[in-house]
Amino acid sequence: MAESRTRGGRRGRSARREARQAGATTSVPYISRSIPVSDLMSDEAMEIIEANAETILEEIGLNFVEDPESLEIWKQAGADVQGERVRFPKGLCRELIKTAPAEFTQHARNSARNVQIGGNNTVLAPVYGPPFVHCLDKGRRYGTIEDFRNFVKLAYMAPSMHHSGGTVCEPVDLPVNKRHFDMVYSHMKYSDKPFMGSVTAPERAQDSVDMAAILFGEEFVQNNCVMLNLVNVNSPLTYDATMLGALKTYAANNQAAVVSPFILSGAMSPVSLAGTLSQLLAEAMAGIAMTQLIKPGTPVVFGTFVSSISMQSGAPTFGTPESLLVLNGAAKLARRLKLPFRSGGSFTASKLPDAQAAYEAGQTLLMTVMSGVNFALHSAGWLEGGLCSSYEKFVMDMDQCSMMEVLAKGVATDENGQAMDAVREVGPGGHYLGCDHTQRNFEQAFYRSKLADNNSVEQWEADGSLDMAKRANALWKQMLNDYEAPALDPAIDETLIDFMEGRKNSFPDSNV
Repeated sequence: MAESRTRGGRRGRSARREARQAGATTSVPYISRSIPVSDLMSDEAMEIIEANAETILEEIGLNFVEDPESLEIWKQAGADVQGERVRFPKGLCRELIKTAPAEFTQHARNSARNVQIGGNNTVLAPVYGPPFVHCLDKGRRYGTIEDFRNFVKLAYMAPSMHHSGGTVCEPVDLPVNKRHFDMVYSHMKYSDKPFMGSVTAPERAQDSVDMAAILFGEEFVQNNCVMLNLVNVNSPLTYDATMLGALKTYAANNQAAVVSPFILSGAMSPVSLAGTLSQLLAEAMAGIAMTQLIKPGTPVVFGTFVSSISMQSGAPTFGTPESLLVLNGAAKLARRLKLPFRSGGSFTASKLPDAQAAYEAGQTLLMTVMSGVNFALHSAGWLEGGLCSSYEKFVMDMDQCSMMEVLAKGVATDENGQAMDAVREVGPGGHYLGCDHTQRNFEQAFYRSKLADNNSVEQWEADGSLDMAKRANALWKQMLNDYEAPALDPAIDETLIDFMEGRKNSFPDSNV
C-alpha cells in the first residue's frame, strides 16, 4: 500500500512539473524593463572619464592597421593621420556619433520575434566564439557543425533567449574560409529568431549580407537592420584590417556593428577602473563614429567586453567586483552618448558547470540586467573563460535568464498586485493558501525553475540524487529531442543552398 501511494505521489509531482514546464515555454521577444537602472558612478566621475577619453583620442590616437581606405576616410573627415596612427580633433567623434539612432529594431524572419535594441529593453543572446564544446557525456572536445546546430536549436527553444546569436561554437570540422556559410545558414534554417553575421573577413561579411538578402529581400535589407555583427577592438587602441573590413561592409549595407573593445584589465588597459573606462570609451567612440562616416544613421551598438586578470598568473577572471563596476560604468557612458549598449552575460572561468560557474555567471548576469544592458551576448553556455560552449551550462544559464525576465518586470501595483481583496478575505490569523486571490494567481505567482530541486531530501534521493549539472544534462537532451524546426519557405531554402554551393565551389578550401 505504501509503495502504491509513493508511486502515485511521484507521478503526480512529475505530471505537475511537466505541466509547469510546458506553461513556462511561453516567451516574450525581449525584456522591456520596468525597473530603474542601478547607477553606481556619479555624473562628475563620468565627466572626468569623458574628458580623459577625448585626451586619448586627440593626443595619443588609435592605430588603424593595414587599411589605407580607413585612413583615407578619417583624413577626409578632418583627423590627423600620420602613418597608421589617427588622432582626432577634440569633439569630432562625439559629433559624428550624433547621427546614430538611440534605439532600433532588428528584424527576425518571424516578425513576432523582432527585437528592439536600446532604450529600456534587454535582449539576451547565447555564447559566442568558443572553439571547444563540453558536455558531461563526452567531456571537452572541438566543436563541430552538429554542435553548432544543436546550440542554435537550444537557443530557439529557450524562452529567455531572445536572439540566436552568432558563432555559438566554432565548427572546426569545416574549412575556416567556408564555415561561415553553414553557420549563417544554420541560424536561418533552424531558428526564426534574430541572428548575427560573420566578421572574420570582409568577403564573409558580404556573404552574410547576400544570404540575408535572399532570406528577407534585398530592398528590405538595405532599409532595415536584420543582423547584428560583432566588431572587436584590438585593445589597446588598435583596429585591425579584418574588423575594419567587416565594420565597413555592414555599415554600408545598413547593418548594425556592435563595436566592442575587448579588454583584460591590467594587460590590455590600465589596472585602474577609471583608466580602463577612459580607454574603452575612446576606442568605442572611434569605431562608432566611423560607421556614421560610412553611412550616417546606420544603427550601431556601443559594446564592451571587460574582464580583470589574476595578477599572479595573468589568467582572466570573471564575476569580480572590478569587472562589474566597469560594466556598470560603461553602461552609463553609453546612455550619455544616447547609444544602445552591449555587455555582460553569464561569464565564468570554471572548467565545469559547477558552483564556481554558477556564482560567477550569476554575479555578471544580475549586474547586466541591473545596469540596463541592451544586448547581452554570452548569456547562456559560456564556460572556461569563453573557450568552451557547454551544453549543461547553457540550460542552467537559460534558467537564470528566465529569472531575469521576471526581475525586470518589477513590482505590479495594479489592483491584482495590491491584493487587498486577499487581505480582507483572510484577515487576522488565517492563511492565504485557499483564498480566491491565491487560486487565481498561484500558477504565475512565483518563478518556477526547470532545474532547481526544492523537494525533500527523501524525494531527491528517490529521484536519483541528481545534482544540477546532471539535471541539466537530461534537460538539454530532452529539448533537442523535442525540437521542431520553424517553417522556412522551400524556395528560399533552395536559393540559399544554391548560393552557398556556388560560392563554396568558386574558391579552394583553406584553414585561414
